[in-house]
Amino acid sequence: MLALVKTKKGPGNLELMEMPEPKPQAGEVLIRVHVCGVCGTDIHVLHDRFPYWPPVILGHEFAGEIVEIGADVNNFKVGDRVVGEPHTQACGKCTLCRTGNIQICPMKRSPGWGIHGGMAPFLKMPEMLLHKIPENISWEEAALIEPLANTVHDIIERAKIYAGDFVSITGPGPIGLLAALVCKAAGARGVMLIGTGQDEAIRLKKARELGIDRVINLEREDPVQAALEMTDGAGIDLAIDASGAAPAIALAVELIRKKGRICAIGLTSRDKIEFPWDKAMFKVADLFFNLSTSYTSWETSIRLVASGRIQLKPLISHARPLSEWESVFKAIEELKVIKAVLLP
Repeated sequence: MLALVKTKKGPGNLELMEMPEPKPQAGEVLIRVHVCGVCGTDIHVLHDRFPYWPPVILGHEFAGEIVEIGADVNNFKVGDRVVGEPHTQACGKCTLCRTGNIQICPMKRSPGWGIHGGMAPFLKMPEMLLHKIPENISWEEAALIEPLANTVHDIIERAKIYAGDFVSITGPGPIGLLAALVCKAAGARGVMLIGTGQDEAIRLKKARELGIDRVINLEREDPVQAALEMTDGAGIDLAIDASGAAPAIALAVELIRKKGRICAIGLTSRDKIEFPWDKAMFKVADLFFNLSTSYTSWETSIRLVASGRIQLKPLISHARPLSEWESVFKAIEELKVIKAVLLP
């Protein structure tokens, strides 16, 4: 089968090549991949900025149909439409696994960087990580359940958004836009999305089309002043950073009210950044670090999309054959894409 493979360590070294079709073992299923989303992680692997074990097929945002089941598979059958949590090879024995936190098990090796992923016609997955997809969710939308589940886990389950909250989001990429939709669905009274001049043409335009309450280009407008205007001078209840940019993380402290909350989603890709520690202390801020997803965040995400509470189709700007991966990756890096999916 033809797959997109990171062949060896170092920047680049990504190519389409023939790979063996996987065979499901006991407790596993074989999935025909219909769609695989392109994540920032895939771009980081391309440039050697994220851990990976080559040679490895990229892609963890997949959706597909079960075409074969291994022994001891009891809850899924051939023909089921599925997505899957990328928590493969979690040990199941450590304290984290036994307390329901398999997503941060030290032994975990996710599809797309730790083991072979979904940028290929076929993928095998353990039954225990699968979720069924209703018929009213398209393949392209299903591929976005994984990044949506990230924002649901981070914002609803960990940072605890409340109905009536005022929320700011820095970073208007796919995760930032999904975060805005989650906040709206969760009952936020006002959502402010902040970007830069380079985001204006596509990402901030899309945010306005999606009905985000306040869309800020910080090169034209002061987001702190806008936050005070939105909140009658109090400040933001929940500031979400989806950018990983040090200035945006520091800005979150300026935006929040006293006893406000900061939800960190974006990775900085740096060892250290500057942070206004004392200012956060005097505001008695709560800071939530986040990584990956929980079982419940997947189920919640599927229900939000199936019910129509969150619309994912407007975010998919590119759906291309796997053979066009180079142009898609290039467009993502040039900020010409909202969300791209590949069709193996």
